[in-house]
Order: sequence, then structure tokens, then C-alpha cells
Amino acid sequence: QVQLVESGGGLVQVGGSLRLSCAASGRTSGTYGMGWFRQAPGKEREFVAGINGSGYNTRYADSVKGRFTISRDNAKNTLYLQMNSLKPEDTAVYYCAIRTNSYYTIAADPALYDYWGQGTQVTVSS
Repeated sequence: QVQLVESGGGLVQVGGSLRLSCAASGRTSGTYGMGWFRQAPGKEREFVAGINGSGYNTRYADSVKGRFTISRDNAKNTLYLQMNSLKPEDTAVYYCAIRTNSYYTIAADPALYDYWGQGTQVTVSS
């Protein structure tokens, strides 16, 4: 079992920044692939960014490329998402997830992730 707890969400104005964190606990031995997803009201959950176990490889959705940065601190079992130049369309509940069967690859399909956090709300006001 792995537990994931997100934090750092909130209300921010257009153009502002937020940093999300995701603390992992439980069966976290080994470094697994992790990702950030988001879900806006009435929409499906969508991939935002992913990172492999070492942290050297990352992948981003086109909609956030150049504005968001995913990173991880394996010593602290924590995943981050730095979000800059936020837009109203970034408003959503943001979830972190982990793939316990993967180290090297980064997946955009949420069905490939084993454990999820409870989510943190990000609201960008215009």
C-alpha cells in the first residue's frame, strides 16, 4: 500500500504561481514513476506531467509545457509541481499518482497508475 497526500492548492490570480507537493508514504521503497493529473468539473481526468523513478526524465501535456515543472525529491518521498503563468483553464482538482510497476517509463494514461492522492483544488481567477 502507498499513501499519497497532496498540498499547496489554492486560489490565485491569472499569471500567478503555485507549487503543489505530494508526500508519499507506505510501500515507497524503490523509486517509481509518478505523475500529476487534473480534473475540471464536467471533464475527464487528464494528464498534466509525469516523471520517471530517477527524476531525470519528464513529460508534459502540451497545454502546460513551458509553464509547469515536475520534480521529485526521493530522499523526502515527495513529488512537486511548480505551476507558473497560471490561466483560468488550469482551474481543476489536481491529483498525484504513482505507478508501482514502473521505474523508467512515463505514462499519460491514468489507468496505468496504481495509487492516487485525494486531490487539491487549484482555482485561477481572472
